Amino acid sequence: MSEIQNQSSSYNNEQLAKLAQQIKIWGKELGFQEIAIADTQLNKAEETLTDWLEQGCHGDMEWMAQHGTKRTRPAELVTGTHRIIIGRMDYWPPDIVKAESILADSDKAYISRYALGRDYHKVLRKRLQKLSTKIENEIGPFGYRVFVDSAPVMEKPLAEKAGLGWVGKHSNLLNKDAGSWFFLGEIYTDLPLPVDSPVEKHCGTCQTCIDVCPTKAITQPYVVDARLCISYLTIELKGAIPLELRSLMGNRIYGCDDCQLCCPWNRFATDTPETDFMPRHHLDDVALLELFNWDEETFLAKTEGTAIRRMGHERWLRNIAVALGNATTSKKIIEALKGKLNHGSEIIKEHVEWGLRQHL
Repeated sequence: MSEIQNQSSSYNNEQLAKLAQQIKIWGKELGFQEIAIADTQLNKAEETLTDWLEQGCHGDMEWMAQHGTKRTRPAELVTGTHRIIIGRMDYWPPDIVKAESILADSDKAYISRYALGRDYHKVLRKRLQKLSTKIENEIGPFGYRVFVDSAPVMEKPLAEKAGLGWVGKHSNLLNKDAGSWFFLGEIYTDLPLPVDSPVEKHCGTCQTCIDVCPTKAITQPYVVDARLCISYLTIELKGAIPLELRSLMGNRIYGCDDCQLCCPWNRFATDTPETDFMPRHHLDDVALLELFNWDEETFLAKTEGTAIRRMGHERWLRNIAVALGNATTSKKIIEALKGKLNHGSEIIKEHVEWGLRQHL
């Protein structure tokens, strides 16, 4: 970015303020519900992250501990970065089967609502690139890079600094007008744009998210131990799911939304207008047995273009085997589990055997 920096610094404060307002208008035209701007100072977030890593709360996510201070010092990740432009895009799909009713039906598969449609990485990255191009067309070449969970970026602390919300006790970002059902994406830039102001935290004495977490992964307000979190267990963990946690997972086969479903602020969330986030293949209301019967070819075909595909077929079957173990006993479930006792994957076999033991 450094070679562009001299050009961007030639703009006066009034011009930069007008540009910031125009960026926010363009962002909304591109489908973002809100655009805000933050500086790069993350000293407090760096202390919190360091402490969290030292406690081992990241589990097997070694990438969380990599890159040194590049995660908390944006200018080390992208030289010349002065500001972060952050976009918020709602994802709750309308007209889907109520999440709570799926969780209450042990024969159904619960998939986190963010993963039902097109992979958000692709959607937001494309829109942020379009936004960057609009800026470039307006002012000429400038230094920037677009990120959507694709690099060591502290997106929630940055979004909090920019006033897009506050980090709640469940560690998700909360917005008074939109709850927490939204994605975030960032543009690191050398433009010295005016920054937005943070908002106050509004969790108060509420700790419903802490109380309802199935595995008690929220060990204290604002601290989530990933090693206990169902989202980590079903998506990030590559090996065997700890025995003591399997029965607590219920029918959640990809992620977990419990801490968001119970949050009072999500009463104000609105449905997304994005057709890309609409459920594919009826994944918002589908039987565990149907998904358990997907071979790898079917899995790859049915999850193409979604965030689910990255987990791979092995973890998919592993998670469903646990969910079937937690389901109400039936002849069909027992037969389905027995049918995979000789699977080539030791991980799958272990979880199938566990699931079967719950019914025999």
